[in-house]
Amino acid sequence: MTKLRTTDLTVHFMGLVAVNKVSFSMDEGEILGIIGPNGAGKTTFINLVSGIIMPSEGKVEYKGRDITYMAAHERARLGIARTYQLIHPLENLSLIENVMVGSIFARGNSLRAARRKASEVCAELGLQDLDRDTSRLTILEIKKMEIAKALANEPEVLFLDEVMAGLNVDETKDLIATVQLVARERALAVGVVEHVMGVIRELTHRVIVLEAGELIAQGPYEEVSRNPRVVQAYLGGAA
Repeated sequence: MTKLRTTDLTVHFMGLVAVNKVSFSMDEGEILGIIGPNGAGKTTFINLVSGIIMPSEGKVEYKGRDITYMAAHERARLGIARTYQLIHPLENLSLIENVMVGSIFARGNSLRAARRKASEVCAELGLQDLDRDTSRLTILEIKKMEIAKALANEPEVLFLDEVMAGLNVDETKDLIATVQLVARERALAVGVVEHVMGVIRELTHRVIVLEAGELIAQGPYEEVSRNPRVVQAYLGGAA
């Protein structure tokens, strides 16, 4: 089942075309890689889909419903969640309280219901000692906490913006397995922005490539990575 679809999605910033006529879809249970060089428009594209910014042209559909100009909080309650490239934990709150934020503000749950949901999600992601202050968490635990916060919103579509950044090899393998498990068990459509091609190769079912805001290639990683335009634009001239 197709969860999310865009048609000719475009946004201009003072004459600059940041995303240009991008059409794509995400299906239930699919992990989609979103790659491209710095400045390609990857995060801007996620911002458009999640409602952080509004498009100049084009359409966004969620489960067949036109949500093109729907506010971000309304999209969150429908079932679209995301993490952010720069993580800023709420330092005066514990691990579980940080996760509860996603359930309270995005889903509108009571404190009791939010704590119950947060506990379930943390257990699913292997997070323990939930009353710890965020200053006592490892970087991997902080990454998982941010994913848990998004999952506490009970989404059907989840975007992860460079969630693997800063992790070592073992931590990266752990988080790859976690994302795969969550996507499979929850039948999520997951979009992953990532610069490490080994992660994209191992984690995703399909890849889309952006360059200067345009969609230049899509398909399985092995196919896309041999595309001459992708090699030139993103992989530095060598496959």
